[in-house]
Amino acid sequence: MDYFPKDQLIPVKTLLSSPQHIVITTHYKPDGDAMGSSLAMYNYLQSKGHRVDVVVPGDYPDFLAWLPGNDIVINFERETDRATSILNAADLTFCLDFSQSKRVEKMEDVLLNASSTKILIDHHTFPGNFCEHNFVYTSACATAELIYYFIEALGEFDLISKETATCIYTGIMTDTNSFRISSMKASTHRVIAAMMEAGAVNYQIHESIYDTSTENRLRLMGYSLYEKLRVVEGLNTCILSLSEEELARFSHQAGDTEGLVNYGLSIDGVKLSAFFYEQGDIVKLSLRSKGVFSAQEIAYKFFDGGGHLNAAGGNSTLTLAETITKFENILPIYKDELNA
Repeated sequence: MDYFPKDQLIPVKTLLSSPQHIVITTHYKPDGDAMGSSLAMYNYLQSKGHRVDVVVPGDYPDFLAWLPGNDIVINFERETDRATSILNAADLTFCLDFSQSKRVEKMEDVLLNASSTKILIDHHTFPGNFCEHNFVYTSACATAELIYYFIEALGEFDLISKETATCIYTGIMTDTNSFRISSMKASTHRVIAAMMEAGAVNYQIHESIYDTSTENRLRLMGYSLYEKLRVVEGLNTCILSLSEEELARFSHQAGDTEGLVNYGLSIDGVKLSAFFYEQGDIVKLSLRSKGVFSAQEIAYKFFDGGGHLNAAGGNSTLTLAETITKFENILPIYKDELNA
């Protein structure tokens, strides 16, 4: 795959040839790839002498707070005025790991109205038209992988520090479920090897992400799997759900349900796993699938969402119970595929 072709990259290379005020942002509720790619770009651009800020639309899991550069991240929800001022003052804005401007939620108007030149780097489908420069490659397994190819295409591999390598490794590892998804390619493993050679310590990164659960998080996961997991007979589908009341019972924090939806796919025969949870007036859903069954299609067609073939998400303005019922009524449409 020819990532970042030279003719498309020249204008961006020119923009980066002199010191700029650059803002990096990503989607609401950033995950490991969002923060990994954002902070990888931050560390890289800092090394080139740019003034760089990272502004995220909202909070993110504590298990990502150790990433190099995390201490400079500005939360739009917590520091709206400061974040708005920074976005408005930027010369360039890198939009990473989201293809539609609505993914930044309450920050959307500020982002769109900012006069900065915007550059999109992403691996999701259906990119919007809100950036001047668009680098969207759905064959990449993570946006963090694309950050590596972006730096390489600029001829600046030697600027990948241990900090940048650590962030890239983290983004790829988390978005591939520890290198297990079907979009992992031999070339991606070579990127991982290069990041380790640049200083990323694989076992330390893994421990920092996966072995730092709070007691409340473990209890929430146990409760979810024992009390709230349900398999839809005859349709090879697993459903998990949590209300706001249930989340509050376990003092839920951002990231506490990260990876919960994946457990459904570990059940023999299950091809589709769905996790529903309440967030204010909206129900969020996360979908995971096996093989060629498209979780993305269900999210896009029925829940105003999107994502990838085997990993997607969406929203619903119905109640939690109504949303689950809607989902269950959709499943028979896919009966043959789910039972194939």
